[in-house]
Amino acid sequence: MLNRPLMTYSVMAAKNSKHVNDIFLSTEDERIKAVGRENGLKIIDRPAHLSTHSALVEDVIQHGFEAMSQHHKDIEMFVLLFCNTATITPGIIDKGIEQLRKDESYDSAVTVSLYNEYSPVRAKQVTKDNIILPYVDINSIPNASCDRDTAEPCYFCDCSVWIMRPRCLDYSKGIQPFRWMGQKSFPLHQSGGLDIDHDYGVALTEHWLRKNGFTETSTPYDGKSLASK
Repeated sequence: MLNRPLMTYSVMAAKNSKHVNDIFLSTEDERIKAVGRENGLKIIDRPAHLSTHSALVEDVIQHGFEAMSQHHKDIEMFVLLFCNTATITPGIIDKGIEQLRKDESYDSAVTVSLYNEYSPVRAKQVTKDNIILPYVDINSIPNASCDRDTAEPCYFCDCSVWIMRPRCLDYSKGIQPFRWMGQKSFPLHQSGGLDIDHDYGVALTEHWLRKNGFTETSTPYDGKSLASK
């Protein structure tokens, strides 16, 4: 992505945080490990049962936290970043950490992007009889109409940054589908954030990077220290 391994955008964001002390990489892939080592990351060898298409992120988080706890006994909070996500606004990690330190009632701080075009108002299901029906009860949504901006704004966790307290790992208290967020999460607003799950995500991510000051030869972090503390 812009002549850099995609995962390096997450690494840059973590290295440029004022508050991140160590950066760990959980993977079973040797190519990803090599990029991690080049950037000074501590490698967590992900076991085979957590390296399948059916493995859940929440289980990988649990495994990673246990590995990190061997290096740091009293973890105040930790930041989850994905190797397939580059849409991370500089400074947003610090904003989330500082908000959690300011208000102990928050379990987590998570990046969100406004996507009214994908709101429940417009969501559909296709029945076994090949009939298109609303995915949810439209009558339960005030001001629902063909104008996508008339109903309550619809935000999505854009999978760019998740900042969590260790108590979030009690998944019995979390909210599906992202139980690792806990009960009360602070929104870190971005625009157009996404993780790359499909081919069109490549073009959208490159557009986002260029719009936010990244090029093949420069980044918004230039002139700042890239060494993790």
